Amino acid sequence: MDAHLGCDFLDHPVSTGTTIMAVEFNGGVIIGADSRTSTGSYVANRVTDKLTRITDKVYCCRSGSAADTQAIADIVSYSTYFYENQNNRDATVPEVAAEFRRMCYNYRDSITAGIIVAGYDDVNGGQVFSVPLGGMLIRQSCTIGGSGSSFIYGFVRENYSENMEKEACVEFVKKAVFHAMYHDGSSGGVCRIGIITKDGIERRVFFAPSIDAKPALTPIAVR
Repeated sequence: MDAHLGCDFLDHPVSTGTTIMAVEFNGGVIIGADSRTSTGSYVANRVTDKLTRITDKVYCCRSGSAADTQAIADIVSYSTYFYENQNNRDATVPEVAAEFRRMCYNYRDSITAGIIVAGYDDVNGGQVFSVPLGGMLIRQSCTIGGSGSSFIYGFVRENYSENMEKEACVEFVKKAVFHAMYHDGSSGGVCRIGIITKDGIERRVFFAPSIDAKPALTPIAVR
């Protein structure tokens, strides 16, 4: 009966099949994500916030199982809060990323979680760390994740440059997420962006362009 009605979502876990991204820029980091949460082919939530606060200056982007990533983020947030109170100082970005790595690695056979940790600290400024499936930890100046990332590797490689200015970097992240949302059925909704600097986070929301809107074509000179 369910198969006949197309109710495949009844047999699928809630997933943040998604597009997430983080980029270091001149002054901090920018994180971005779409907002679609799905169960199979059913869109469970079209305005999910996948930019999750850990501290005032450290955030994570979540992809994979919604339940797994929310649980891990909550545990790391509590652990970081306890650490800061015990040591009377703010946790650095690598310390938060290492806690994510520990959780994702220790429970790698039980969870589905791809995490990007990004933030700003007074030691090394803006930093981005990737914790993909399996619990590896690596620092990257620009990283992407989720199902939509498969469609934008070329775009990111072509358009990324180090030490971009703030607004140029926001535009870069926004365009990358919109490209992924257009091509990936598991990504959609709105593009949420967070700009993390020494002053904290500034959040922005961008609505996707109309699906009927055609991208402007740049003339190519043929010699």
